[in-house]
Amino acid sequence: MEIANMQAFVAVADAMSYTKAAAALNSSQPTLSRHVQLLEKELGQRLLERHGRGVRVTDSGAALLVHVRGILEAVDHAKAEMSERLQSPRGKIRIGLPPRVAQSIAPDLVQQFLRACPDASITVEEGLSIRLREWLIAGRLDMAILFDPPSSQQLQIEGLERELLLLVGIEPLPSKVKVSAVGEFPLILPSEPQALRRIFQAVAERKDVRLHVVAEVDSMQTVLSLVERKVGYTVIPSSVAKMWNATVPLHTALLTMPQIRNRITLAVPCARPSTRLHVEAAKILKRLIHQTFSI
Repeated sequence: MEIANMQAFVAVADAMSYTKAAAALNSSQPTLSRHVQLLEKELGQRLLERHGRGVRVTDSGAALLVHVRGILEAVDHAKAEMSERLQSPRGKIRIGLPPRVAQSIAPDLVQQFLRACPDASITVEEGLSIRLREWLIAGRLDMAILFDPPSSQQLQIEGLERELLLLVGIEPLPSKVKVSAVGEFPLILPSEPQALRRIFQAVAERKDVRLHVVAEVDSMQTVLSLVERKVGYTVIPSSVAKMWNATVPLHTALLTMPQIRNRITLAVPCARPSTRLHVEAAKILKRLIHQTFSI
């Protein structure tokens, strides 16, 4: 069925008059009549009947009208979407990233976003997950990557990746270390309530393991520098071990019984409307997280 024939049929049916329909469509009565006749010929049924006061829709026409309205509505939606795609979205997106995530993906994120949305701008804020979460709730950020965030009715949280936690140090280690044995190692850990410390501490407490924490340092770069100086050992996600670039080799051991995994999530304020800009940014962000942090 031709779109023009269906449009003419609906216009005449709604106006109940060829004259009124022709005026509404800025067309002529013979043209509309020809479109309707072609549709009737294609379907082999009368759809409209003329009478003294105008036009009446037949039973077959009424049945068809329901389907045609849906078809034309879908066509309009498709045209609108295609038209929107011709226009580059404008505006500004504000994204929060923890420092080690920013170090890994921020340049690619900015570059890919500006390539996809050349008429928009992007701001990347770095901060610990607990701080980024506060900024999301306060409306300072549009979205953020968070590590193991607590649930919140104000945030929509989507899990993206999970990383195994490793015990690391400069001195040789076995390939695996039970959580119950971690208390034997001098540890350099971030302070609470950082997510990594929180989840590791919770597992240790469930196993009745008393941790021997010799220093609390929130900067992962500083923690690794202290490990390099043999001040102690630390617990890190597997992706951090891959980023080790010091001349001294880093020894790693998988924590077992149980294995511990952190959770990388994308958080968005529930009250924030989803725009093309947000959808595009989230798509790029999720792709980069998967490429960088998937096991």
